[in-house]
Amino acid sequence: MQSKSSSITIFHNPACGTSRNTLALIRDNGFEPEVVQYLKTPPTKAQLRELVKAMGGPVRDMLRQKGTPYDELGLDDPKWTDDQLLDFIVEHPILMNRPIVATPIGTRLCRPAERVLEILPKP
Repeated sequence: MQSKSSSITIFHNPACGTSRNTLALIRDNGFEPEVVQYLKTPPTKAQLRELVKAMGGPVRDMLRQKGTPYDELGLDDPKWTDDQLLDFIVEHPILMNRPIVATPIGTRLCRPAERVLEILPKP
């Protein structure tokens, strides 16, 4: 087993099966990540901006629709800027899709959970 690796961070929701499976895959590969339960400890706007940049996609890729206020807030409307969308995530952390995993190799939304294997360091 490899030593504890704080260079891996998972933005985790323990109520989400995909998030639990992703965390298990990380641990099964010998890593103990920093687990951020983002509903209890929401990331700041600056942290969200860094995650989006590291993932290399648009802010909209970070938004979760199911089980969130996405529809009632009208977030599918293209009028919202990336900055405004980040404000919505800060205000309603449940809007952040999960799990997002950051490693020295890359940062990904790990849906399905097996996507985490693409960014885990090799032994």
